[in-house]
Amino acid sequence: MNPTITNFSALPSADGVWQNLRLAQANGSVLAGMSLIVREGRLVWIGLDATLPIEHAELPRHDGGDRLATPGLVDCHTHLVYGGQRANEFAMRLDGADYEAIARAGGGIASTVRATRAAGEEELYAAALPRLQALLNEGVCAIEIKSGYGLALEHERKQLRVARRLGHDCGVTVRATFLGAHALPPEYAGRSEAYVDLVCNDMLPALADEGLVDAVDVFCERIAFSLAQTEQVFRAAQALGLPVKLHAEQLSDMDGAALAASYRALSCDHIEHLSQKGIDAMKAAGTVAVLLPGAYYALRDTHLPPIAALRAAGVPMAVSTDHNPGTSPALSLLLMANMACTLFRLTVPEALAGITLNAARALGIADTHGALHLGQPANFVLWSLQEPAELAYWFGQRPVHTIVRQGRIATS
Repeated sequence: MNPTITNFSALPSADGVWQNLRLAQANGSVLAGMSLIVREGRLVWIGLDATLPIEHAELPRHDGGDRLATPGLVDCHTHLVYGGQRANEFAMRLDGADYEAIARAGGGIASTVRATRAAGEEELYAAALPRLQALLNEGVCAIEIKSGYGLALEHERKQLRVARRLGHDCGVTVRATFLGAHALPPEYAGRSEAYVDLVCNDMLPALADEGLVDAVDVFCERIAFSLAQTEQVFRAAQALGLPVKLHAEQLSDMDGAALAASYRALSCDHIEHLSQKGIDAMKAAGTVAVLLPGAYYALRDTHLPPIAALRAAGVPMAVSTDHNPGTSPALSLLLMANMACTLFRLTVPEALAGITLNAARALGIADTHGALHLGQPANFVLWSLQEPAELAYWFGQRPVHTIVRQGRIATS
């Protein structure tokens, strides 16, 4: 598929009977001889080929060729819109520099802030489009895109405007998350309280009023924002009726997850240093644990997230690319599923739920994405695979055969 295609409305309708499918189930099993029916872009029936309702018999037929069918994938944590790249930091890490040392040297997020501020909206769009298309070509049908590389109203605005435009042009559900509290901008060095006031009193209200914000995130960490500052942002989001999420416990245990759960956060993400206190709070609040194995791998981390404790508590676990230029330049959600299994020891059903239903939960869209929902826009993928485990088994290939996204045939 051409990575610059933006005329999604010109793609063919998926209306009709999609028959001869093998539907992947949550436990890793498969239902063979199944059909899906799409009318006016919406999924209206699921059942055995042999029990097709007579009222749908005259619809166009799409032969699935006995292919595996799953819900469209969901990438629930990305920083897709930014300027520049940071390959030099990859080399620095190979020479022994850690995340915090790079940040203190003016690299890290600050480096991308400079490049993003220097880029115009069209330049940011042109850079982000092929990144998004790479994910869409692998079956992603919904995605979160964060701001956080502008750290000033005009630059956060252009990031979020690009996120909205990408969703419209590519026909994909985009949830735009305001991450103004990602790092301290250079002009506020030594004045973190003043910057948090700006985020809460000026930036967030303005961007929310413009319809650019679906959720609010904070980076709560020693090198970023304190627990008290995080709560200040959460209160501002709550006053505007916006859900929250948190970059939590990535480098240390800040008790951020417990705080986020007290605000019924959609998700806590990274969570390598998550405590049992945080796990219990997330369980009580229904907060999703978002695992980001790409960042864990790129940073050569050795401190594993508490997978067994999360599993024992019944906290839903999602998996995402965390696509960003510094610590996870990943553009394959299937590779992240593989890494979640091999590095974090998730089971295959857990990993597949992590890139479908639980990822949708982490974005607050589980009623429309992450599973095959009757009455909702048709978002599903047909794979040239024999069994669901192959989605997490292979890496380096894209076994997609057909993608139906928002009721249109996006690729075949």
